[in-house]
Amino acid sequence: MTHAVVVGEWVEAYEALWRAPGTDLLPDLFAPDVVYLPSPWARPLHGLEALAEFWEAERDGPDEAFTMTSRVLAVDGDTAVVRVEVDYGTGSRWRDLWVLTFDSEGRCAFFEEWPFAPRQPDGHD
Repeated sequence: MTHAVVVGEWVEAYEALWRAPGTDLLPDLFAPDVVYLPSPWARPLHGLEALAEFWEAERDGPDEAFTMTSRVLAVDGDTAVVRVEVDYGTGSRWRDLWVLTFDSEGRCAFFEEWPFAPRQPDGHD
């Protein structure tokens, strides 16, 4: 069973890894056969190699300037929901919900992100 404190520590480690050069430490956070969805409508990424390629393509590098705050909203067994806010200080900011499922070793086996940015269409006419 996963607890909110453990999930919060995992999110802190995720942020630290995003800020670090390279992707060699991804296996510390993610299961070898991780399924990672960068949005609910995206094609899922399968495995650490695909995740590493995605990370390197999506971030500006370890010197990327941003602030990140998070709050664990719910934990049910090995699944958690986390609200994450990221502000790049350039006018680009995001509020996300992460749905995470952890394996027995505390690594994320399933990651689904629900990103939303200001001025993003919200479906209302």
